[in-house]
Amino acid sequence: MTFTSPPYSDTGLLGPEWGLSGAASETGDHAYLRAMLDAESALTRAQASLGLAPAEAAAAVTEAAVPGRFGVHALAARTPAGGNPVIPLVAALTAEVGEEYGPYVHRGATSQDIMDTATMLVAVRTLDLVLADLGRTEGALAGLAAAYRDTPMPGRTLTQHAVPTTFGLKAAGWRSLILDARDRISRVRDSLPAQLGGAAGTLAAFQAYGSEDTDALTTAYAREVGLAAPALPWHTLRTPVADLAGCLAFAAGALGKFAADVLTLSRTEIGEVTEGSGGGSSAMPHKANPVRSTLLAAAARRAPQLSATLYASVAAEDERPAGAWHAEWEPLRNLLRLVGGTAAHAAELAEGLRVHPATMRRNLDATRGLIVSERLSAALAPVLGRARAKELLTELARRTHAEGRSLHELLAEQAELKEIDLNDLIDPAHYTGSAGALTDRALERR
Repeated sequence: MTFTSPPYSDTGLLGPEWGLSGAASETGDHAYLRAMLDAESALTRAQASLGLAPAEAAAAVTEAAVPGRFGVHALAARTPAGGNPVIPLVAALTAEVGEEYGPYVHRGATSQDIMDTATMLVAVRTLDLVLADLGRTEGALAGLAAAYRDTPMPGRTLTQHAVPTTFGLKAAGWRSLILDARDRISRVRDSLPAQLGGAAGTLAAFQAYGSEDTDALTTAYAREVGLAAPALPWHTLRTPVADLAGCLAFAAGALGKFAADVLTLSRTEIGEVTEGSGGGSSAMPHKANPVRSTLLAAAARRAPQLSATLYASVAAEDERPAGAWHAEWEPLRNLLRLVGGTAAHAAELAEGLRVHPATMRRNLDATRGLIVSERLSAALAPVLGRARAKELLTELARRTHAEGRSLHELLAEQAELKEIDLNDLIDPAHYTGSAGALTDRALERR
């Protein structure tokens, strides 16, 4: 039995964060169909490995469980009747297997067993792509941090120049967040379990079909699908989904932080970095928009709301819920898509990022020396006394703004400072604290 599909699909036209990415392929309807078929065939093979089904049945189901034999649109049209896509898929797969071995399709399982297992397979396959792209991103950022370890730039707090920092430390900070996201995703990915519980999580039907050791069956099933073996059926114990929500939302935020800084630093009036290949404008030929950063920033704003729905679904009633489970499907897919797509964009952004040290130096001088007022206050206090040093610097800061003169020039006019070498004190490049050592420490992390 082969269904035909209408010539339309979700191509990501309104989802540039993930459209046409590897994550789009791994989270689309065809990917879910493939995962559900993988879950169904794995269950029959697991039963056959324990003598609970003929080996021929396992072979027949595996041979029939080919996505191309089943049309996703035809299945989607039949899904509302039962509330999930597994019900029509089981009917179609059973017919495809044939009369002799069809009874071994889905034997003992419930729809949620297959759907949850398929969802975990989709997640694992997508997270593998995410981890690869995060690896590219952190590698590129490590290179930037090392190359610009001692390159001074303005540090900014509450949107204003604060004290100098280095671009190396900034890049090392971005990389640290990416590694935090990688570690969280890796832990979750390796823990994602298969689902097997039967109608109400007791595995009773499997016993009825002859399985005296349901632990062995669960372990064999998990092995067949390549997922962790669950300690308990988790139909309403939604820790795996909540863990996915958490690590994906954090990853989106980590990528969003990287993007937010690039968006700020690439403003025309700042110009300290630029994207390697900016996007164009439909109206302004001169523009090279920071498109990749924009997509990362958009995803970071969407992810928390999607994860909130998944956390809300933890409060699932009874042994199988009405609505809480169903509410997870689209938000989780969208989270996987967003993070998967933006991780790929982040890798391209990091690998192509252009750094402009000369502009950073020019911006350090934008406040005419005031960016080192903290250092001057500390250095002048032993000479002038703390109160006098503060009073003098406050007055000279006012004059710097009012007269358009440099702080260095005004300090040089002060008789009480004639014996002090101001050249070193006033140079922002000489007031980056432990930035270099902190960058080195950050780069030790692998």
